[in-house]
Amino acid sequence: MAKIEHQLRSPKPLIEHYRQYLPLTEKTVAVSLGEGFTPLVAAPRLAQHIGLEQCDLRLKLEGLNPTGSFKDRGMTLAISKAIEAGSRAVVCASTGNTSASAAAYSAKAGIKCYVILPAGKVALGKLAQAILYGSKVIQIDGNFDQALDLVRDVGENFPVTIVNSINPFRLEGQKTATFEVIDWLGQSPDFLCIPVGNAGNISAYFRGFKQWHESGKTSKIPRMCGFQAEGAAPIVRDCIVENPETLATAIRIGNPASWKEARHAIDQSGGQIDMVSDAEILEAYNLLARLEGVFCEPASAASVAGLAKMAARGAVQKGATIVCVLTGNGLKDPDCALKHSRVDLKPVEPRLEKLIDCMGLKESL
Repeated sequence: MAKIEHQLRSPKPLIEHYRQYLPLTEKTVAVSLGEGFTPLVAAPRLAQHIGLEQCDLRLKLEGLNPTGSFKDRGMTLAISKAIEAGSRAVVCASTGNTSASAAAYSAKAGIKCYVILPAGKVALGKLAQAILYGSKVIQIDGNFDQALDLVRDVGENFPVTIVNSINPFRLEGQKTATFEVIDWLGQSPDFLCIPVGNAGNISAYFRGFKQWHESGKTSKIPRMCGFQAEGAAPIVRDCIVENPETLATAIRIGNPASWKEARHAIDQSGGQIDMVSDAEILEAYNLLARLEGVFCEPASAASVAGLAKMAARGAVQKGATIVCVLTGNGLKDPDCALKHSRVDLKPVEPRLEKLIDCMGLKESL
């Protein structure tokens, strides 16, 4: 297939555009904020830096969705189906992005949204979104896994729809990113690198690639390569992590809800699951900004950090096409950028000579 060098856009909502591949009925009315159709940007300078200059490296910028993360793809379908079923309220546990998305789409639909968060473990940008969109935010003295257990109990005992990735419509909506990748490239990539937290997204991508491979729209399924944070790597370690810790708050999860399906996706595609340290995540986070002008949240950079590890051990063949999924926008967690920056922001006198001295123009030009 020939590559499509521009992104396809549609006047229809995302789930309507891909209706034939999704579990929609005649009664399904899309609750949409204009999600999807995010860019797939070439990253040649980054590729060269990590030793993959002979490869075609692309970045899927999911941070350009309406609430700033890939969660909007699944949430548009989950909320649309909740409305179709007559639900008047939804609930979710979250490390941040799910709460922002659930709150926004609930506001759009005019239904109540309850958000359960681990106290002190959610980036302020995401917390601000959930609050401003009008959801009922409740913080618990516990981690995400405990929050999700509570949400399961609420869903079992009250007429409230759970919109975490245990909701089957969430992953169905998220797989649309796969369709866009294939539409853009004209074929599946050789490698798909993605951060792994609750493991729903890697599972969703595999579903999409498998579905379009079986329908003849692509001749192959890429190797699914998932990367967890070293302090929150239950799938890599093959055991639940009771107290997960990492600066990448979006993937600070010790017992992923989609563990089994993610493991299947990795094994069936000939891919891999690995972990990256916080230092490696920060390095990739900075490289993305400095070399490609892309500001993502720290967890997103795990995909690039993992790819760099693969490149270092020679696990990527020359000429490969690689897609790294950047799941969230950097403005979700601006504190991280400032905290780990070495830039001196101390004010100087408003005089030209002082400005020239600080700019270093005499030495650099």
